[in-house]
Amino acid sequence: MAHWLIKSEPFKWSWEQQVQAGAKGTFWDGVRNHSAKLNLMKMRKGDPVFFYHSNEGLEIVGIAEVIREHYPDPTAEPGSPWVVVDVKAVKPLPKPVSLAAIKAEPRLAKMSLVTSMRLSVQPVTDEEWAIVCRMGGL
Repeated sequence: MAHWLIKSEPFKWSWEQQVQAGAKGTFWDGVRNHSAKLNLMKMRKGDPVFFYHSNEGLEIVGIAEVIREHYPDPTAEPGSPWVVVDVKAVKPLPKPVSLAAIKAEPRLAKMSLVTSMRLSVQPVTDEEWAIVCRMGGL
């Protein structure tokens, strides 16, 4: 099982909206970067995902789960290479983990969130996952 991080600007799609979507979840659309698309294509049903608020907040606020593997992005033009996965909210972090806290943790210096800031869908290693979960009170 792999771990992931997805980013969303809260004014476009927030953790609260993801929670409100319930067990049926939502598709994760709008990815228009090939590296991020390849990460979406590697996601498997059941993979856990950090939900990160970008631009506002700059923090990991919750854990979601992949509930459907990649398929063509229904918001993209027909025939485009873009894909989506479906995700549902699982639980909020008791204590959101800020980007500043992640950057201050030496063991997270190689985390994609630090090294590839702009990438909207990122892999997270098992060790990074465990560290962030502890930082977030889990």
